[in-house]
Amino acid sequence: MQRHLQINHILPQDHNQAVLIGRIWVPGQGAVLVRVRQYGLYDLSHLGATCSQLLELPDVTARVRDNTGTRIADTAAVLANSGPVGRDASLPWFMAPIDLQAIKAAGVTFVASMLERVIEEQAKGNPARAESVRRAVTQVIGDNLGKVVPGSPQAAKLKEVLVAQNMWSQYLEVGIGPDAEVFTKSQPMSAVGVGADIGIHPGSSWNNPEPEIVLCVNSAGQIQGATLGNDVNLRDFEGRSALLLGKAKDNNASCAIGPFIRLFDDTFTLGSVRQCELAVKVEGPDGFVMEGISQINKISRDPADLVTQTINANHQYPDGLVLFLGTMFAPTQDRPVPGNPDAKNQGFTHLVGDVVTVSTGTLGSLVNRVNTSDKVAPWVYGTTALMKDLARRAVLA
Repeated sequence: MQRHLQINHILPQDHNQAVLIGRIWVPGQGAVLVRVRQYGLYDLSHLGATCSQLLELPDVTARVRDNTGTRIADTAAVLANSGPVGRDASLPWFMAPIDLQAIKAAGVTFVASMLERVIEEQAKGNPARAESVRRAVTQVIGDNLGKVVPGSPQAAKLKEVLVAQNMWSQYLEVGIGPDAEVFTKSQPMSAVGVGADIGIHPGSSWNNPEPEIVLCVNSAGQIQGATLGNDVNLRDFEGRSALLLGKAKDNNASCAIGPFIRLFDDTFTLGSVRQCELAVKVEGPDGFVMEGISQINKISRDPADLVTQTINANHQYPDGLVLFLGTMFAPTQDRPVPGNPDAKNQGFTHLVGDVVTVSTGTLGSLVNRVNTSDKVAPWVYGTTALMKDLARRAVLA
């Protein structure tokens, strides 16, 4: 794990021009908001006591860029102390870069891959059946499933075809219908950061990482920047019933965000996010390696539309929110079952000890190790604890 927590691996490739903000745990002080630079971390408390408050500032990027706060620690040293093993509790380590924001996630946002999975499911392994379903779909929308615009007349016609083929489902409704699926991924203050253990429910035997871009949005609905996220997912729980979504998604340490928020400026914009190619790599204690790519430019619902479907006249977020954009990554690579090398799982599932890296050049790398939720350090630092620390430091406005 420690070899992953190197500054040249974690920082964005163009970190010298990036405006990055993060949060670190400082013993005796609690969570401290910092500007992240290659060789040092600089206190931002005089600009905002919390990340939520900071993102409310007008011209926040310029304010952070001009920051003259005190240098708190060496970036490389704090990274090296952020892993779950060998951490020195007397020294700082990185936390998730967000705090009071609601943690929301959009699902089924990549129509092309979703439709192919549904076609395969409906065909029940019969290639001839799959081809007949695909032909029926092609007659309506042509040969490019990715061009379907959710909520459009074309999507409505596609729905008619799929209903006629007995293929309709609630996932298709949010995939190509007018309303996006937006759910609560986790609770404010519960996300873990770079280097931390991530948790899978001990009762799950089929689960996977979900590498995603995460937008950072203030209370006015303005997208101020972006970061990386791992929307840890329990495929068996959600597969049993969609009503188990909360249990499949929201467990101790099941939400990882980081390493840092990159604020929007002339070098990094929402347009840059739309062109990101997101990579995921899983390195197992069994020697198993899995890699995949999620291309944001294939998303079926524009990121700005997903934000407006989340925060609007019908729903406000006074402390802002972060929004996972979804993933087109669906791991299917078989993995040997421990203790039975001749058997295979139904595709990929995690083992305790897996190291998961989510990365893209402009946002850096989010690295975490897998454990079960009951073995990961319990979540104890909530809003009340944060407010007490901020009051003790006299940084609350």
